[in-house]
Amino acid sequence: MLIVKKSVKRYLTMGKFAKRSKKVFKNRDQKNWTDITRENEKWETYYKSLGIIPESEWADFKKFCQEDLPTTFRVTGSRSHADEINQLFIDQHVPALKGQEFEGVSLEPKQLKFYPDGLGWQMDVKKSILRKTRQLSKTQRFMVLETDVGNISRQEAVSMIPPLLMDIKPHHYVLDMCAAPGSKTAQLVEALHASDEVANPTGFVLANDSDSKRAQMLVHQVKRLNSPNFLVVNHDAQLFPRIRLEGEAEYVKFDRVLCDVPCSGDGTMRKNVNVWKDFSLGNGLGLHTLQLNILDRGLNLLKPGGRLVYSTCSMNPIENEAVVAAALRKWGDKIRLVDVSSELPGLERRPGISSWTVYGKDMQIREPGADDVAETVFPPSKEEAEKFHLDRSIRVYPHLQNTGGFFIVVFEKIEKFTSEMKRNNADEAEVASKKQKTDDGASKDTTAPKKKKSPYTNEEPFMFLAPDNKELATCWPFYQFSDEFPKNCCLVRNSTGEAVNSIYFVAPIVRRILESPELKLKMVNAGIKMFTKQRNEGGACGWRLQNEALHTVKNMIGDDRKVTCSLPMLKYLFTEAFPKLDVIEELGIDNDFVKAAKSLDQGCAFLTVNRGEDHENLFLPLWRGKSNVNLMVNKQDTQELLYRVFDIETNATEHGKEHAYQQRVEAAKASSEEPQA
Repeated sequence: MLIVKKSVKRYLTMGKFAKRSKKVFKNRDQKNWTDITRENEKWETYYKSLGIIPESEWADFKKFCQEDLPTTFRVTGSRSHADEINQLFIDQHVPALKGQEFEGVSLEPKQLKFYPDGLGWQMDVKKSILRKTRQLSKTQRFMVLETDVGNISRQEAVSMIPPLLMDIKPHHYVLDMCAAPGSKTAQLVEALHASDEVANPTGFVLANDSDSKRAQMLVHQVKRLNSPNFLVVNHDAQLFPRIRLEGEAEYVKFDRVLCDVPCSGDGTMRKNVNVWKDFSLGNGLGLHTLQLNILDRGLNLLKPGGRLVYSTCSMNPIENEAVVAAALRKWGDKIRLVDVSSELPGLERRPGISSWTVYGKDMQIREPGADDVAETVFPPSKEEAEKFHLDRSIRVYPHLQNTGGFFIVVFEKIEKFTSEMKRNNADEAEVASKKQKTDDGASKDTTAPKKKKSPYTNEEPFMFLAPDNKELATCWPFYQFSDEFPKNCCLVRNSTGEAVNSIYFVAPIVRRILESPELKLKMVNAGIKMFTKQRNEGGACGWRLQNEALHTVKNMIGDDRKVTCSLPMLKYLFTEAFPKLDVIEELGIDNDFVKAAKSLDQGCAFLTVNRGEDHENLFLPLWRGKSNVNLMVNKQDTQELLYRVFDIETNATEHGKEHAYQQRVEAAKASSEEPQA
């Protein structure tokens, strides 16, 4: 019980510690940061005694652990989009850095051998070097731009592995139990949307974190993906609530579950140098029971035939194989470990282990029955080891491919629950839930936030609008929405239920979750912003379709509000704000565009640019004013597209076309002259 309480307490405060550490490190100067000694006798003694690293490799292993991590990133988006971004990097950046060095370290980018389709990259220099090295200035600008718009994701290489092993399909129900800060969650959402060019997904990703502030971080991290199939909730993963959809007799089971559990993090010592001075055997021992509880809850929520990936950024078997063995022991023949040795070819790995020595906090060996360590931390018996196949786990060590340390294992549920087991699991969940609410003293110290009257953490409800709502009724014909579009999935986030400023959209399956008659989820966020009210309404519809919804609805709206243009016209629209159509006509850039734009009623429209077979076609929002037009693309997207389409480089200090336009307006007012386009 003591271990459980301490584990839960640590879990509760992890977010606070992480935030505090980040603040402390941010305020330190570079000298103090780099002077931290990357040595720990206790760490070295412990891992040498375990023998998981061959003696012949120990020097290399330790050397890599003491060095900074290389810079890694992956290219994101639909296949055609990702291929274009990737080819741009290959053509314009890789050749320029070939043969270049900084302080004896190669600057040449290398594709991660295990990442599919060559979309993962590694540069052996650390982030600080990337920012200040002259040879890398153009590549650094490229990475900043593409990160800002969501085309690449900077992510530690080993962190990319667990989502890749989940084999997610567009129809899957996916649960990420300990999701913050969200890099793996973003991968899960991307995988769900992998076939968007064919059809929108019917499944969803439900991301959870026990810390409310870290749950908000998830929203920010994944917001760039603009997915209506994504939800964020705030719960203790050990007691994650069940979901029952209206009209369904059974509770929801998930096709895929990710348990990337809280851990001691000694696999992150290359980037979190504090691990060197903070390493303690008590960290792993204290977290073991929490990790097992989360894994057990994940297996309860997993659908028969589904996959669960358990992972940690620790190399300690107490947090890895011991947890896995305990779950296999409890669940018996109803689960098994999946042999993924043929998956992710190119990933250098070591198999899991079935034997290890257990030490107490005092570095003394413990035997089964010891009262200061959990019974489940000990290795399996010989018979169990032969049955469990712990060697199917993946161990990643820093010296194998210049990465961090990581542990990953894939479970599969292979048998449905019997009625008796269903009832027992339900009873266990109810007892745990009641205990959390009623116990006093130390048992109140859990990761679940205090119960509020509203089921939503920000106190704002999800109020769905009727398809014939008076505001929506102006949008459907204006944009010619298809009858196939789920018009009953639009909502507002205010207690009045009135469409005042913004209207949001969620996928049909997400609506079913939000309208569950037994909703116990503490919702943080769901849905994408679809319509925004225009201040100066004008035209037949006063609601502008938002950029973040375009990907979802572009195949669901008619052609009357769509126009095409040439590349020279697009370049002009990227650099000029609110140009008058008559002026564009006089310039003779694209008369067909001008003619089509003049035929449009005032309001939101869409610009299609065909770039040929080798490049992704563009679909962008356009505003048709009384006498002018404006491409409604923010500064970051504009700069990225200028570079990608026209090879025009910009810098972060440029204000953009709207700023220049506003200055002309103000100057014109001062001189009582009409601003010129």
